[in-house]
Amino acid sequence: MMKLSMSGFFAAAAAVAIVIVTNATASAKEPLGRAWPAGKYISMDDVDHAVYDQLLQTYVNKDGMVNYAAWRASDTDRKSLQTYLVRLSQASPAVKASRAGQLAFWINAYNATTIEGILQVYPTSSIRNHTAKVAGYNLWKDLPLLVGGKPHSLDAMEHQILRKMGEPRIHFAIVCASVGCPRLMNEAYTPDRIEEQLALNTRDFFSRSQNFQVDQSGVMHVSSILDWFGEDFGPTQQAQFTALQQYLPENAQRVAVNPRTRLVYQDYDWSLNEQRRARTTGTTKSGSGKR
Repeated sequence: MMKLSMSGFFAAAAAVAIVIVTNATASAKEPLGRAWPAGKYISMDDVDHAVYDQLLQTYVNKDGMVNYAAWRASDTDRKSLQTYLVRLSQASPAVKASRAGQLAFWINAYNATTIEGILQVYPTSSIRNHTAKVAGYNLWKDLPLLVGGKPHSLDAMEHQILRKMGEPRIHFAIVCASVGCPRLMNEAYTPDRIEEQLALNTRDFFSRSQNFQVDQSGVMHVSSILDWFGEDFGPTQQAQFTALQQYLPENAQRVAVNPRTRLVYQDYDWSLNEQRRARTTGTTKSGSGKR
């Protein structure tokens, strides 16, 4: 075995570090959207989501499955999505906006950026093929959207903005392009309907057996989303399901809030949420990794 001097060791370590930094830098994408001139920024309340709404109606079915192949094949609608992202980038957190407007904005921004990220790498079988943990491209970190002139990654949108807004139902609205995710609604979130839409999609989430079911033994099987983000709903199992009780199937509501009910988290299905496969209604394919 070849021995290295101390100077040789540090030189080799530096070379490795340079390679890692170079790879990480090379993996980063140009930010989506654009920077706007000072004075041109608008409130999140004033962003028009109509173009995005129409795209969702065209390419997303009622179960939240996306026709990525057709969307990618349409130059017109690829450009329409990118135009919408430019519209989002005109909003600025520095301009006063209602809480409802901010929630609708950031949920749409997260979902639209994710769709754009998948369309850039499609065909693919899973977003996890594009979320490198050490070096290389990570869609959650390396595809930022400019908002108010500053880049915001998907990770930042979720953890630094949406989760801090005190509305835990965002976990049933933001969609990481996977079958295990909540349904991607085939309409844009809007400030005037955000409460109704969050309630609707939360109820839909718990109506699906891949996300929630109580077996004949009384064991409650729940999506891993509640394992990863349960603390956003409450400090204990009972507190979490008390907060969610109204959205659960009626025949499971009493069991869910019982602190003695045994809880099992279901495997997460990271398969791409594309229309050529049906959304599962039973046991999901195994997978790990908090988004």
